[in-house]
Amino acid sequence: MIHYDFRSRGVCSRVIHIELDDQGKTIQGVAFEGGCNGNLKAIGKLIEGRSVDEVVETLAGNTCGPRKTSCADQLTLGLLEARKSAGIQTEA
Repeated sequence: MIHYDFRSRGVCSRVIHIELDDQGKTIQGVAFEGGCNGNLKAIGKLIEGRSVDEVVETLAGNTCGPRKTSCADQLTLGLLEARKSAGIQTEA
């Protein structure tokens, strides 16, 4: 299993804890520190077991109020960074 802690930027959540399968293709778990607790727990439940590529395609570019990013958008950056840190190429 790949474990990665992503420091989010420009949003209320501070850190996103990411767990991927050994191949970096499937999300095993996600937990946020800070941010909108209920909403972020729900995101974690909704994406568990889904493919990284599907989640990135769906959530990338999502904004929050006047911000140009959101916790969901930061999650997509964290997912891709987790793969990269494990030496796994992203599928584009």
